[in-house]
Amino acid sequence: MTRGPDPARFAELLAGYCLEVEKGQEVLVRSTTLAAPLLLELQRAILERGAWPLLRVELPGQAEGFYEHARDWQLDEVSDVAVAEARKASATLGIQAPENTRALSGVDPKRIARAARARQPLREQTLRRPWCSTLWPTQAGAQQAGMSLDAFGAFVTRALFLDREDPVAAWGGLRAFQQRLIGRLARAEEIRVEAEGTDLRLSVKGRTWVNSDGRRNMPSGEVFTGPHEASAEGTIFFDVPSSPAGVEVAGVTLRFREGVVIEAHAQRGDPYLQRALETDEGARRLGELGIGTNFGIDRPIGAILFDEKMALTVHLALGRSYPETGGRNESALHWDLIRDLRGGGRLTADGETIVDQDGFGVT
Repeated sequence: MTRGPDPARFAELLAGYCLEVEKGQEVLVRSTTLAAPLLLELQRAILERGAWPLLRVELPGQAEGFYEHARDWQLDEVSDVAVAEARKASATLGIQAPENTRALSGVDPKRIARAARARQPLREQTLRRPWCSTLWPTQAGAQQAGMSLDAFGAFVTRALFLDREDPVAAWGGLRAFQQRLIGRLARAEEIRVEAEGTDLRLSVKGRTWVNSDGRRNMPSGEVFTGPHEASAEGTIFFDVPSSPAGVEVAGVTLRFREGVVIEAHAQRGDPYLQRALETDEGARRLGELGIGTNFGIDRPIGAILFDEKMALTVHLALGRSYPETGGRNESALHWDLIRDLRGGGRLTADGETIVDQDGFGVT
């Protein structure tokens, strides 16, 4: 048997801790057929709490089939039923379980961007209610991570804290550490990120830092805020590859002036990067600055959900801000790009080191 997360324990963590499912709620659960063991346990866990599980299960090849056959108007609109469902659902859970992590690599990025713009109202509706994103280990995910399926399953288990006797208590411990980190960052006016190929300054004065402790993302382990939209100045090189929409993008360099990307280049996947920046006006500004804190994630695996949580990393998102941070940038895009500081580099707040290769500036 694969040494992956125990489906029953995982389902309890998601339904109980992450979403806090209550009697009478309607819980929308999206994944693929490859997550069947977890989906069945989630159905049980949700029903036992007196709520309705609404399982929406995608078939292998369904996404690429949509982009191949959809008419132009179907890229630019969304189904009325999908809109009604998003409005009605009490909570939403998305579970990544890919059969092929490169399934959309041959799709024209323009078509993906059009569909993203059309679906933005659905995303906004979803974010108004409890939501969570997670991952179920599959062979494709293991291959992308460069691991066997057993090793990948064990890695995911550790990242979720499901290897601990009491995972909820473990997430509580991380929450307490992150709150101490926020205690220092909340006083900060300027954040500076320095590393090879990187020297970037951002203003965060008066913005709110959020303690991400596994409620929205599982796994989590980050603190984040929305930098002032016109404040980014300088250059940053992102050394962790990412795979938005199944397209590998690596070696991204961005140069900012007055908060706007004025130069951009990727060593791999540059066409996707350029199309993403053209999504809309807000796509060239930053919507998020985050710091990863999860030591259970000790290497990138090609899944942004995990990679941005790696301890001693920093990530910046192009596009949409989270309003609870005070961020005001609006966009159909929200793409997290990651810089690893473990090999050298640092993040400072008003000149004081907060993160470097040796650890965090708070205990």
